[in-house]
Amino acid sequence: MSDFFAAYEKKKEYLICVDSDGCAMDTMEIKHRRCFGPCMVEEWGLENWCTDILTRWNEINLYSMTRGINRFQGLSRMLQEVRETYCPIEDLDALTAWVQTSPELSNPALERTVQENSSICLQKALHWSQAVNRSIERLAQEEKRPFEGVRQALAYAHRYADIAVLSSENLGAVLDEWDFYGLLEHTDMVLAQDAGSKAACIEKLMKKGYVSSRVLMCGDAPGDLEAARRNGVLFFPILVRHETESWAEFSAVGLSKLVNGTYAGEYQQEKIEQFIGNLGG
Repeated sequence: MSDFFAAYEKKKEYLICVDSDGCAMDTMEIKHRRCFGPCMVEEWGLENWCTDILTRWNEINLYSMTRGINRFQGLSRMLQEVRETYCPIEDLDALTAWVQTSPELSNPALERTVQENSSICLQKALHWSQAVNRSIERLAQEEKRPFEGVRQALAYAHRYADIAVLSSENLGAVLDEWDFYGLLEHTDMVLAQDAGSKAACIEKLMKKGYVSSRVLMCGDAPGDLEAARRNGVLFFPILVRHETESWAEFSAVGLSKLVNGTYAGEYQQEKIEQFIGNLGG
């Protein structure tokens, strides 16, 4: 990972970091509705309560202040609610403990843990996550499209800023989706889950010589806002259910304010309040 960052060179004075799923790409809804939730119902045999459980899964992962949380964090939270409301979940405490203590929440990290721990819940969580990945791979590329206005916005922004994609998904999937729609030509770097957290990625990129007031994180989830705050950089929200309007404002207002130095302060606060309010926070 260090060599990967070492090869990166700052070209412009501004840096714009862009999340992928649910921000640039209209992929978050379809992945949760057709892959994450249904695979969980199947893995744990929750068909008797399917409608209510899937509705709650989507609330947790799409429409609240927990939007965009790590898949295993979302799974642990949802299964705790299932255990409290619908049926027992064998050895759930082992999954909860792993989620709370593991420094890395990924399939490879869980595979290593399963080799040392025979917990049935950890095994099922890994099987579920692998099934989710296979289900996502089966989605037609045409179903994983960018939001309207994204290509134009990135092309415009790239005139003034270096563009880095920051995603918590696997690198191959992100590259495939962005390449299919010709978005990679408007980027300088693509960083996925194997590169570390978004906050850590921003920190490493800033060491290339960017000034914090000239770095902007563009995202759709509270974790994106937190990554920006940890590094003292700016944040532009892509609002769930209002993505097209958000990208239009980014092009018409946000970018110009970034470049002319008027983004911080009143406009930044307004965007953060709008973002939190849209998620019911």
